[in-house]
Amino acid sequence: MDPEDAVAGLETRELRYYVAVAEELHFGRAAERLGMAQPPLSRAIGQLERRLGVTLLERTSRRVDLTEAGDVLLHEARAALDAVAAAGRRARRAARASTGAPSVVLVAKAGASSELLAKLLDAYAAEPGAATVDVHLCGPGEQEPLLRDGRADVAILHRPFDATAGLDSEDLLTEGQVLVLPAGHPLSHRSAITEAEAGSLPGLPLPRWPRRDGTFPEGPGPQVRDHTQLTQLIALGRACAIVPESGVAGLRGDLVAVPVTDAPLVTTVIAWPAHSRSRGVAGLVRAAVGR
Repeated sequence: MDPEDAVAGLETRELRYYVAVAEELHFGRAAERLGMAQPPLSRAIGQLERRLGVTLLERTSRRVDLTEAGDVLLHEARAALDAVAAAGRRARRAARASTGAPSVVLVAKAGASSELLAKLLDAYAAEPGAATVDVHLCGPGEQEPLLRDGRADVAILHRPFDATAGLDSEDLLTEGQVLVLPAGHPLSHRSAITEAEAGSLPGLPLPRWPRRDGTFPEGPGPQVRDHTQLTQLIALGRACAIVPESGVAGLRGDLVAVPVTDAPLVTTVIAWPAHSRSRGVAGLVRAAVGR
């Protein structure tokens, strides 16, 4: 079989089997996770390697490791399975639109770009035939996965924190960042501060946000999951935080913001799946960019 034909003929079942083995690095645990016996799983992975003409896994009696080709396939297989799941979710949502269910799901980070989001929704609601918009506010970094796996149709993302590769997007706003401190802190009257200074304030560590797998990075800062929790910790003198300028709109009276001169600029974008055919998505994008 031509190698290109072998790649084109890959099935989602094979990819699902491979991802389980590649993530567990153990055939027994992968088989248990998949709810199947180990021998047919081993045969399926061997057949996949023969069809592709590459070694995906280095097997010894004690361990299983990914080859370079195996690592590439793991990344691509995850993306392919996500795309299949996303297509199904969006198709089901489109079918429900006629029953009165929300026809467009928009996700945004809670506490960020609230003024921009309000203007966007008002502008879109004024359009003739505007679809119902279901707004989901989530924690930092959650918008992009929700958009990519089909649970959302549109997302407000923030570069460089969120990736837009493979998505269509339009830039909406570029801004600097500020350090949020408890009111009365010795540095609260500074006209500016550097990232290095912000990251080494005695007794005011920067917070630790969860990774995509739910774990937290190591560090002295408190674990936080949402904007409300963060502002409360800062007001109590247990943390500080670097956030985009728009994130301090309506800042509490017991907090102050100081510009961080060397922090990277943050660009807020509206993003949606490439080649989307949703009229609701197109209308939201037009409302966002003012055309």
